[in-house]
Amino acid sequence: MDYQQALDYIYSFVDYGLKSRYKYSPETFDLTRMRTVLARLGDPQRKSPSAHVAGTKGKGSVSAMLASILGAAGYRVGLYTSPHLQDFCERIQFNGQPIPQEALAVLATELRPLFDSTVGITTFEITTALAHEWFARQGADFAVFEVGLGGRLDATNVLYPNVCAITSLSYDHVQLLGRTLTEIAEEKAGIIKPGVPVVSAPQQAEAADKIAAIARERGTRLCQVGREWLFERESFSLSGQSFAVWRDDEQRRRFEIPLLGAHQVENATVAVAMVEELREQRFAIPEEAVQQGLAGVRWPGRFEILRLGDKTVVLDCAHNRDSAARLAATLKENFPGMRPAIIFGASDDKDVSGMLAELLPLASRVTVARANHPRASDAAQLAEIIQSTGVALLVNIAHTVPQALDMARSSSEPLILVTGSIFLVAEARTELKTLS
Repeated sequence: MDYQQALDYIYSFVDYGLKSRYKYSPETFDLTRMRTVLARLGDPQRKSPSAHVAGTKGKGSVSAMLASILGAAGYRVGLYTSPHLQDFCERIQFNGQPIPQEALAVLATELRPLFDSTVGITTFEITTALAHEWFARQGADFAVFEVGLGGRLDATNVLYPNVCAITSLSYDHVQLLGRTLTEIAEEKAGIIKPGVPVVSAPQQAEAADKIAAIARERGTRLCQVGREWLFERESFSLSGQSFAVWRDDEQRRRFEIPLLGAHQVENATVAVAMVEELREQRFAIPEEAVQQGLAGVRWPGRFEILRLGDKTVVLDCAHNRDSAARLAATLKENFPGMRPAIIFGASDDKDVSGMLAELLPLASRVTVARANHPRASDAAQLAEIIQSTGVALLVNIAHTVPQALDMARSSSEPLILVTGSIFLVAEARTELKTLS
């Protein structure tokens, strides 16, 4: 198979990422199936130390930060994240580089008989198995895995990692993971293993209580950012931000990150706490590597700033109400007094009304667009939702993402915000790169 044929093959299996409603249960997400596939590959997931990161928001950022730190410390690092922004190979990275398209095609072709003989295997399970095998063949010293959905039943939960983390929890995939933060936390905390230390980002009380209870039940140490680990943002600009991290009476340690928003300081503190847990296990990670890794981390599409002619464009993959609120706060502090022209699109299973409640008060106008993705909501329906809010805004409907960018470029606003779904941001980013 060539690369496109390999992608077509991988996507020919059940892909729950494209379905808005399905049964979230052990019958659908059978970890026995994943363990069997990996056993037939010689259990590549056991060939290197690892970290496992779950959460509603921030888990990709924390994973990227930790991988960058470990790489700066001299480790050969595998990083597995999802979904991708622009190219499927972004999901499987080694030493900061996506798996080459040709290599993915060769690996998928080689493992195809195994996948074909596994009844019920899914697209995400295949991708996860490919990542484990690629990292093992590359001789990874360490692997960082981001959870795909939930935690307890996620295909990545076959790991027995050296450290795990649970980032900020909020309401997303509620029809699957639960309609209370307690239920969501129980699913996310399903990655906690006996004796494996877990780092938690600051959580609302009911989520924090559930995580703590599960950690106690499984006999593992829980380290909570905001309690054991403290942090303070010291300065920020459009090029990045600096902050301090400390524990108890220890001296403050100062770091810089290029990612914007107060929430990214919180994420970076989670990564620093994870590093400390690994140091307790005698991993050699110099302080200089922590500083270099954080300063050099890249995570596109998260308050990413690009140019379109004489206009500034902000790309952000916010796709629930909590992330939209954080985006709004970051926008206001970095572009005070400015009212952007917003390009908005969302997936059909998201809290559109909640996101709009956070974003519309900032906008001068809104252009709705449907990304080229099966889960994308119809633009006309999104426009009706916006108009039903009663907010006095000019609302345009674009048939395509490029058309939405053209509309925004012809407007008088100097600031454009593209948000609502990762699929919309990915298309806009591709188009902007061709225009720059």
